[in-house]
Formats: sequence, C-alpha cells, structure tokens
Amino acid sequence: MCGIFGALSQSGDLPPGLLEQACHSLAHRGPDDHGKAEISVRDASRLGLAHTRLSIIDLSPLGHQPMHDPHTGNCIVFNGEIYNFLDLRAELESAGNLFSSRSDTEVILAAYRTWGEAAISRLRGMFAFALWDAQRQMLLLARDPMGIKPLYYYRSGEGLLFASEVRTLLQSGLVPRKLDAGGLFSYLAFGSVYEPATIVEGVFAVPPGHVVTYAKQDFQLRRYSNLLDAANLHSPSQDGKAIVRTLPALLRDSVLSHLVSDVPIGVFLSGGIDSSAVVAVMSQAGRRPTTFSLVFREEEFNEAAHSRQIAERFKTDHHEILVSQNDALAALPEALAAMDQPTIDGINTWLVAAKTRGAGIKVALTGLGADEMFAGYSNFRRVPRMERAANHLRKVPGTIRRPIATALARAAKSSDRNRKFSAFASDAEDSIHPYFLARTLFTATERERLFAGDFQTQNGQLGTMERNSLEEAARLDSINRVSYLESICYMRNTLLRDSDFMSMSHGLELRVPFLDCALVEACFRIPGKMKLQGKSPKALLLKSLGADLPPEVVHRPKRGFTLPFERWLRAEMRPMIDATIPHISRELTNIDSQAAVEVWERFLGGKTSWSRPWSLFVLQKWCEQNL
Repeated sequence: MCGIFGALSQSGDLPPGLLEQACHSLAHRGPDDHGKAEISVRDASRLGLAHTRLSIIDLSPLGHQPMHDPHTGNCIVFNGEIYNFLDLRAELESAGNLFSSRSDTEVILAAYRTWGEAAISRLRGMFAFALWDAQRQMLLLARDPMGIKPLYYYRSGEGLLFASEVRTLLQSGLVPRKLDAGGLFSYLAFGSVYEPATIVEGVFAVPPGHVVTYAKQDFQLRRYSNLLDAANLHSPSQDGKAIVRTLPALLRDSVLSHLVSDVPIGVFLSGGIDSSAVVAVMSQAGRRPTTFSLVFREEEFNEAAHSRQIAERFKTDHHEILVSQNDALAALPEALAAMDQPTIDGINTWLVAAKTRGAGIKVALTGLGADEMFAGYSNFRRVPRMERAANHLRKVPGTIRRPIATALARAAKSSDRNRKFSAFASDAEDSIHPYFLARTLFTATERERLFAGDFQTQNGQLGTMERNSLEEAARLDSINRVSYLESICYMRNTLLRDSDFMSMSHGLELRVPFLDCALVEACFRIPGKMKLQGKSPKALLLKSLGADLPPEVVHRPKRGFTLPFERWLRAEMRPMIDATIPHISRELTNIDSQAAVEVWERFLGGKTSWSRPWSLFVLQKWCEQNL
C-alpha cells in the first residue's frame, strides 16, 4: 500500500521540486521508503513519477518504486495489493519470465510485458497504478473493479497530473484551488462527493474498472471490467441454491487470499456479524487471528462484551484499545485535517486506525462490504417497499397528491423523515428513486436554499447521475438493485474512500475480503429474496461460516462503531460550531450562510439530525485548510 503521483508535461520541463513535494505530501501513505523518476518522451515531453512506500510484500530494497522493467523500459508506480500475484508469477515463470524480487509490483510489470492490457483483468486485488509503456510512448492509469483504491487526475493544456489523493494535486501548485459545483452539490445531497467528480474543479476520479491511456495529448477512458456483466445475470442455468452452496468456499478463499503479507496482519473486531465472520473463517482455516477492538472508558458507549465473546469463542490473540470520550474529542482536529475530501463520516476509522497502527500493526482486515453483499441494511427492506408505493402514487394525479403531501408534512412534526416523505409523495412521477431519497442528506428544497450557485443545472446533473445508475441496476431484482446502488454509491463514495484516507493517514493498510470480485459476482447472482430469508440478519453469510456465532452477537441491534456526535454538538463541540457556521464563507464554500444558520438552529431545536450541521462545519474547515 502506497502513494503515487505523476506528471506528464507537454512543455518538456517539470517544475523544480514537483516530485519532492509530491513525496512529502504522500509521506503518510508510505512512510517506509520513497522514490522518484523522470523519463524523456520522444515528442520532447517529460514524465515525472513519484512513489511513497508502505512495505508489506518483499520488504527489501528490491521492492523500491518507481520500478523499471529492464526488458522493455516500462516503468510503474503502484498502490495496492495483488492477492493472486504468486499464481500469476508461477504462470509467467513457466513462460520464461525471470524475477529479481518477491514483490507483486514486479509481477504486474511482467504480466503487462507478456499479456498487454489484458493483464489488468487478471489481477485479483485492490489497486491503482500508473504504467509508462516505453514502446508505445503511452501512459496508462488503471483502477480495480470495486474502486477500493483511489486514483485522481487533472488535465490541462500543459499535460496530465495524477495522484492517490486530491490534496496532493492541489499541493502541486498546478491545479487551481477552486471548488467544483457538481462535487459540492453531491456532497450536500449525500454527505460525500460522488465520483467521478471531486470537490475540486477539473479533478476527476478514474472510475472503478477503467483504464486511462494518454499519448501525444490523446486522452482515452475505457472500461475493462463490469461486475454485473461478469456475474452473467441472464444465464439460463442460473440456480440460486447452487450458487449459495458455493459461498463457503468463495468466502474462505477470499479471506485466506487476503492474508498474503510479509508483515503481521490484524483484524478489526467490533463484535458485529461482519468482522466476527472474518475471524470465524480464519479460525476454521486453522489461523489464529490477532484482533483489535476499540473500547470506550464510558460504559454507555462500550461494546467490549460482544468483541470479547468472539475473541474467546475463536481463541484469538485479542487486544483491547482503551479510549475515552475526551481522547476522541481531542483527536477531532487531526482527523479533520486528514480528510482528502470533505465527508460526514470517517472520524471513527481515523481513531481505530491510529490506535491499531500505534500497536505495531501495518495491515488490518475489516468486514466492510458484507452489508452491501448480504443485505444487512434496513434499506434492503425499506426501499423495495418504497418502490411499490411509488408505483401506486404515480397513479394518483399530481393535482390531488401534492396538496395532500404538503398538508401532511406541515401537520406532522418537523423532521428529516417527514421532509423526505413530502418530497417522495409530492413528486412521485418524476422524483428521485427511493434509494437515493433514503440516502439523502439535504432534500432538493434544502439544497436549493443552501447552494449559492446554479441550482437547476446541478440538480439536473445529479438527476442524470442517478438515472444512469438506475439503468445499470435495471436488470436486477429489487433487493439486488439496492445492493448494487449501495455498492456504487454509499460504499464507494463514503465507506471505501473514507477508510482509505483515514487509515492511510497513519500508514495502515485496510483489506476488504467481502469485496473480492468472485464473491461479489456470486452474491449478485443469488436472487434477492433468498438474502432476506431466515430469522437472522445476513442469514446467508452466517450459513457460510462453518461455525456458529453467539446469539448475542447475531441478534444484537445493528450498530457500527459510532461516536456520540448528537450529544457532542449540543455540549462539548457547541462553541466550535457556534463560532463556525454563522461565518461560513460563501466565497470559499458556495454555501449561503443564513441557510446554514437555519440548519444549525433546526438541529438545536430537535428538528434535524446532527449530520446536517456537521456536514456544513466539515465543509468550511476543509475549504479553509485546502482552498
């Protein structure tokens, strides 16, 4: 796991100190080593590559990057892990390839030399890399199919920049420090910026499962992997029960493949089903997991009993990391400063990652992705019901429906849910899909009040993004449709992104075995109704473990590691919010300050949740720090 940066300059010169600055900006992602290289291009352009290394596989200097292929002159900077690199290496060796290191990076170079761009589809893992093809005089950028690892680029008349983090591009001095209206609008809608946009104008994410090629100013973006296509959903031989029977082997294979490492690996153990499942699979395979749980001193937030049950049940090498509420509050400024893009989430990951890395662990497995694949959220039941309700509401004329919806919303207690219901009922014939409404932070009416820009244009573009996502999901049943939307929206743009930059701010690599492509494809082939059968949540996952989890863990109310922001914003953090929101900068944030104050006052009056004012506070702080 590492940080990568590159600049292809059409003028032939790179700004002095550019690569050194990039290494400094990405040092937290790769504290073990760093390197840079400059390559002359035939058309008088100049390519600069920079890399910071977190040594996980082949800890020797032979794993240093940028890494050159002596046979072709190709060069690569790579961020991620390739879990099947030993299998690929054996195949490549049988074809006559020789290797000087034990790193997966060298395997990517050899695979590209042997198979060309087709090699990318054969990589199993999480990755983002840039490869210079010397013969074709072409720069290639690639990102893994699930979007686990980030990769951003910026194009101008001077050439192309790319990096693992948006902030690194900003710090290059070559990217204008200007907020992107579309990125901001999606942030207001969902609490995170939705790809391919970023919060910075002109900076875009390479979409998951895509490659970028750039040669002689010819920029091409194309898809190499589509998980729904790979799942072969329309095969006439599709048998849900048969696919379910493959889950134990797929899950075991995924978890064990994610253990490839030359350094010790830990497991984040919250005491919920997902992380407990990872521990159970490892234990059944004869591995003794090293587990880490964050334990609050305050009993009202302490869930140590559940993680202890799992640790005792599977005899793990268990470590409890004790933290107080004051510790968490004191860490907030550093956690906010670690955000690569503004988000309402991620503070908890920053805290867990800090403590785990402090205990000497460089790699940790998490249960992220299990809810999306095994229907663990309440949305899996709620959204299909809302879809059916929308179909009925569309039959009611708008002249009748809208006044009734407005009257009901006014009569009911002012709350986020009632505002969403009013939007849903009023605009049933052309409103956003119920999934997006369920995930909405600020409704369209609230966004119009807050957004000090061209509302109609941005709202239209957001609607286009939502419709495009729905077109992809149209081939799925209602439950798997939610699974797909959760995966490409909330999981990709909030959970995965936040987990990456919050963990890597401490030089900790997080691995997500539930997002192995073979397992994901199988989950999409299982009829959605089978995922909701049984009395237990995520019953299919529980059946696949080969071991029983304690009933107290299985049937406990769903709750991740959460921080008490609702209370903090009314007490300890109130002076800080009071001093920020009334003075939110329209010039910096494109937010109307009076509308922001109204959001804060609604929260203090119990009429909206903490996440709304918190999102505006985070946005202001991010803009102050980065723009």
